[in-house]
Order: sequence, then C-alpha cells, then structure tokens
Amino acid sequence: MTPLDLVQTALKAIATNTLRSALTTLGIVVGVGSVIVMGAVGAGARAEIDRYIANLGAHVLVIFPTARVYGARTSEPGTNRPLTEDDLAAIAEQVSGVVAVSGQLWASTTVVRGNANMWTRVWGVHDQYLSVRSWALVAGRPLTAEDVAAARRVAVLGQSVVRKLFGENDPVGQPIRIGDKPFTVIGTLIAKGGSMGGDDLDDSILVPMTTARKQLIGSRNVGQVGHISVKLAEATSLADAQEEIEQALRRSRRVPPGDDDTFTVVNVTETAKLRTAAQATLSWLLGATAAISLIVGGIGIMNIMLVSVTERTREIGLRKALGARNADITVQFLTEAVTLCMLGGLAGVALGIGAAHATAAVAGWRVLVAPGMVVLALGAAAATGVLFGYLPARRAGSLSPIEALRSE
Repeated sequence: MTPLDLVQTALKAIATNTLRSALTTLGIVVGVGSVIVMGAVGAGARAEIDRYIANLGAHVLVIFPTARVYGARTSEPGTNRPLTEDDLAAIAEQVSGVVAVSGQLWASTTVVRGNANMWTRVWGVHDQYLSVRSWALVAGRPLTAEDVAAARRVAVLGQSVVRKLFGENDPVGQPIRIGDKPFTVIGTLIAKGGSMGGDDLDDSILVPMTTARKQLIGSRNVGQVGHISVKLAEATSLADAQEEIEQALRRSRRVPPGDDDTFTVVNVTETAKLRTAAQATLSWLLGATAAISLIVGGIGIMNIMLVSVTERTREIGLRKALGARNADITVQFLTEAVTLCMLGGLAGVALGIGAAHATAAVAGWRVLVAPGMVVLALGAAAATGVLFGYLPARRAGSLSPIEALRSE
C-alpha cells in the first residue's frame, strides 16, 4: 500500500467510531494546545522585553525620589524630596561612563491646533533626552541646550499627537497651544508603540524642562526634574554605575551616614527581565501540563488501538491470508495511531492559538505564535502516536493468520 492508501484506510477506520476517536484524542488536544500557549507566551515575552529595552534605550538606569523614613514610619508621598538640577549635575559630573542624562517631568493637559484638540501627556525634558531613549526624529530638529536655557516654547511631537492634530499635514513650524500657552512645533518623533504597561509612548509631547517647570506644571520646588534617566557606555558595568550614582546623590542631597536613601536607582532592564521570568514560569507550568496531557493522551491512544486490534482480528487474519506481511499490518495500525494523534494535534493547534489570544486579552501579555512552535507541537503529537501506537501495531502484525480467522 502507498502512504496515501494507508492514510485513507486509517481515516476510514477512525470514521467508523467517530465519538470514540474524538474522546480518545482529548489528551492530545490539551497537550498540543498547551505547547502552543507555552510557546506563544514565551516568544511574546522575549519579543516584548527586546522591544521595551529598545524603546527605553539600552544600558539605562532610572532614578526616582522616595519618601524619607523616620524610624519605622514612612513620610507621606507628598513629602518626598524631589530630584533637582543639582542631582542631575552631580550624576553627569561624578559618575563614570555617562553618555547622556535627562530629567523627565510630566503633566497631562489639553493640546489644541485649530479646531482639533486632544488630552495628552507633556514631558519636560533636557536636551539629551532623545539620546538617553535612543529615540530618533522623523522630521525637524530636537530640543537643544539653548532651548532649555532660554525656556523656549517649542515642542517635539509623538506620532499619535501628529495624527490627531495634523493628520497628513507637516506639523514642523506650525503653532499649537499647550494648555493656554502658544508653542511652535520643531520636530516629530518616530513611532515607538506601546509600553509594557500598555501606555501609548507616541501619545506624548516633549518640551524643554525649564519651560515645563515654569509655564506648564507650575512646580513649587525650584529646579525639580521629576525622575532622572542615565544612559551609560556599553562597556560600563551597570552595578558599578549604580553604586557611583548612589554615592553621588547621597553627597548631592546631603544624606547623613546611616540614613536611608531619599531616592531609588532602578535597572529597568532587570525589572523587565523579572516580568519575563514570571511569564517563563507560566510557560514551564504549561509545558508540564502539555507533557502530562500528551502522556495521558498517548495511553488513551494505546488502549483504543488495542481494542481496535481485538475488534478487527478476523480482518487481520483475512489480509494475511491474502498475502499481507506482518510489517504491512504493523504499518497499517501504526499509521492509524499517528493519524489519530495528528487529528488531535490539529484541533490542539486551533485551541492553543485561541487560548493564546485569550491570554493576551485577559492578562495584557503579548503573545507570539511562531510557525516553528506549531510544527513542534504537531511533531510532538506525531511522536506520541508512534511511541504509544507501536505496541498495538506490533501485536496486530504478530497475530497468526489461522488463529485470527478462527476468532469470532
């Protein structure tokens, strides 16, 4: 028999007991579906952290102000001592390997251009901000040190803002109003997409730090810079740089020896990797579920094939009497087992893809179904069919034709 004949014979045998065959493959369906979900979550997590690091800028540390601790009591969040221009200067001057440094102070406000308006987030930043974030321009120019020093009313727009306010028109050189203040658009940024938290990074406007502080945010703290992002040279150890930053800020902020820091230095790459590790844990759990389900499904396949061999003993005897060899019978039943597993595998792929997208919708995680993972899942299903179908197939092939023909 040709391979096509074997598959057609297998499908006819499976079709004679459709319900039994469907119930038998449930373990395979669940196992393959789990493999697909596991691969989709893992691949999505890796792709997300790569994109997140690319959006943030590689080799970056971020410093946030924290509440002062008095004994065992933490002060209210509003009493946090803010990070200032002096702190930013201390980092730039005293920490080795600094490539660029910028503060980030933000506020949400309305932006108007003609009859179009929107609510967006306005960021006050320094001239090195785009270097810190590895963020390029589509058109125009970036903010400069002169813009910051003179507190100019100039703005660089993210792509979401450009679309909502200008559509297909070129915004560079055009006036807009941020809050109640007139600004001139000097540049537009390339699209970055969403953050790991789901925020639209392109729904942003960048203005000089001094302009934001004096005219938009109205900070009561002179020289406040929000939080500080520091980009370091690739050869610089982030652990060593973090220690230098902590020492420089303790001196700048005059933190007495033995007192807790009034700031926190965060390695955002490590933070992102922690999230990826949590998703990887879920992937391993799903992998264990997949392995158990495939084993259970394989045992079910083996049992049903043994039943099938018993039910078709006279058929086996007749085929042997007509010249079929032991190997022919073995291959026929092995093909039935593999075909049954592959049908369950295809159903599992459909289930897994649906479950992966459901996981993305409910948990807010990015998933990525790679063709290689589908091939791997179907390969696992086929291997299960071979492994657990071999014993029943060998038993069928070893039956004596005379005894088989005598059976009722």
